[in-house]
Amino acid sequence: MGNTKKDQFEQRKARVRAKVFGTKVRPRISVFRSNKAIYAQIIDDEVGKTLVSASSKEKEVRDAKSKSQAAELAGGLLAKKALKAKIKKVVFDKSGYRYHGRIKALAEGARKGGLNF
Repeated sequence: MGNTKKDQFEQRKARVRAKVFGTKVRPRISVFRSNKAIYAQIIDDEVGKTLVSASSKEKEVRDAKSKSQAAELAGGLLAKKALKAKIKKVVFDKSGYRYHGRIKALAEGARKGGLNF
């Protein structure tokens, strides 16, 4: 009925997804956060295809001092890959997470890397 934390998370995620849709012109950055790592991918929802992805487990990011720093570096790496794929404008899908901490760090890293959202 929506009482467990997982149910509440899924409700928030569905609420965000109802408003955020990625197109060919403005694809969607989808974020997943686990306890150890953070993952982001840029998705074109019109064809249901992942265009670019990055995570805190990649070689360039692995030696970060904290999880927040790793998230920021992963955001920068995502932006670098996106610019190489000629993607500049995106929409940000934070899933059911608060725009805070590692999610915010990833977004700011992507913005510093040159993505516009």
